Formats: sequence, C-alpha cells, structure tokens
Amino acid sequence: MKALFSSLAVATAIAIVGISSANAASRSTSTAGPNGKSISRTGSSACSGRSCSSAQALTGPRGNTASRSGNTSCSSGSCNGAATYTGPAGNTASRARSSTF
Repeated sequence: MKALFSSLAVATAIAIVGISSANAASRSTSTAGPNGKSISRTGSSACSGRSCSSAQALTGPRGNTASRSGNTSCSSGSCNGAATYTGPAGNTASRARSSTF
C-alpha cells in the first residue's frame, strides 16, 4: 500500500507540473500484466491563480480502489498543501505540508 501511495504522489506531482499553462487536465490509463489482469488509473487536476487541486484513483484487478485527493496553494513566500488518501477498505490517512521560499 505504501508503494501505491508513493505512485499516487508522483502522479500528482507530474500532473501539477504538466498543467501549469493549461489550468486543468485529466488522464485515464489501464495497464494489463502478463497474467491478463489489469489496473486502471484515473486522475484530474486543476489550477486557479496560485492554487492547484488534484485527485487520483487506482482500481485493481479485483475492483478494489485506492484514491488520493489534495490541494496546494502559495502566497507571500510560502506554500501549503494537504492530501487525503483512502485505501480499498475505506480507511483514510491525511498529510499536510508547508514550505517557505
């Protein structure tokens, strides 16, 4: 599960960087393994001003879904972000971060 959340975080970072000039983006992919079972990923992100939000969901071959949603906003030399992760059983974990520059 930790690897899954790491993948979601990387996907979010890519999505936010990739939309800097477009304001919104969405993407859906599906990958099949050698055993014929597939994993699907959907994601979307949007930015307005100095704030961005994103959401991703991964669905495994048995129909279990894990998701992540989050947002980041920057102003006056600092950025703040928060994310919520939801596992296949419905358990959630939250993370907040802040940085100054």
